[in-house]
Amino acid sequence: MTRRARLLHLWLRWIERPALGRLRVQDVVRVRRRFEWQGRILFPIPRGIARRWITRAGMTVLELGPSEGAQILYLHGGGYVFGSPRTHKGLAGRLVARTGLGAVVPDYPLAPEHPFPAAPEAVLALYRDMAARGPVVLAGDSAGGGLALALLAMICAEPDLPGPRATLVLSPLTDLAMTGDSLARNDATEALLPVDGIRASALGYLDGAAPEDPRASPLHARFPGAGPVHVWVGDGEVLLDDSRRMVAALEAQGITAHLTVEPGLPHVWPIFPGWLLPEAERTLDQMAAAIR
Repeated sequence: MTRRARLLHLWLRWIERPALGRLRVQDVVRVRRRFEWQGRILFPIPRGIARRWITRAGMTVLELGPSEGAQILYLHGGGYVFGSPRTHKGLAGRLVARTGLGAVVPDYPLAPEHPFPAAPEAVLALYRDMAARGPVVLAGDSAGGGLALALLAMICAEPDLPGPRATLVLSPLTDLAMTGDSLARNDATEALLPVDGIRASALGYLDGAAPEDPRASPLHARFPGAGPVHVWVGDGEVLLDDSRRMVAALEAQGITAHLTVEPGLPHVWPIFPGWLLPEAERTLDQMAAAIR
C-alpha cells in the first residue's frame, strides 16, 4: 500500500466514517449535499469526454462519451439513499477514457422518497432501452454494485432480453439481511462504512420489504445464462463477505466469476483519482481490460 493510500485511509477513518455513522433519515439531505460537493472537487470527468444530460426510459441520466454503439450502464453507490451521476461521473468517465465506450449513469430513484422496488424497476426499464440500441456492459459500486447484480438476475429471468456482455462491480452490497461475518470481523479495519449506517440505509430502502428478496439482495438470486461477472473488494472491508459469498453463489450456478481482493484498500477505491490514490488507476485498467 502506498503512502498516499495510508493517508487516505486515515482521512476516511477519522472524518468520513463518523459522518456516515450519523446517517439517519432526517440527515439524508445533508449527506447528499456533502457528497455532491465532494464529487465536484475530487471526482472530475477527464478532459475531452463529451457529456450530455438527457432523459431515457423516463429517467434523467448523464451520458458520457459516444452515444452510439456499445455502452456501459454504470449504477452509482450510496446505500440507496444518496449518490448521483454527479458524484460518480469521474469514475464512469475514466472507464470511458480507457475503453472508448459510452457510459450512461442514471439518476435512479432513491429512498426514503422512493423505497424498494423503485430502483430495480427503474434500471430494468433503462436497460431494456439501452439493450434495444446495442450491447451493454453492466457496472456499479457498493449499493450500485448490488443493484447491478440484482438487475443482472432480472435480465436473466427474461429470455427475450439480451444479456450484458459482462458485469463489473466494486465492493458490492449483496446481502441486505446483513449476515456476513466480515461485518463484525473487519470493523476494526474498515476505513469508510459504519455497520450501523449500512443497516439504517438498508432498512430505509426496504421500507418493510423482505431483505431476502433477490431484487434487493442478489446473493439470493438466480442467474441462468449470465455472462462473466468481475468483482473487486478490499480485504479490510466490512462488505468483504458480500463479495466472497456472491462469487461463490455465482460459481455454484455455473457462472464465470472473478474475484479480486486487494490488500489495504478502502471501499470503492477506484472512485479516487490517481493523484490521490495510485492503486485506483491500476484497478480501472483491470476493469477496462475485462470490458475489452
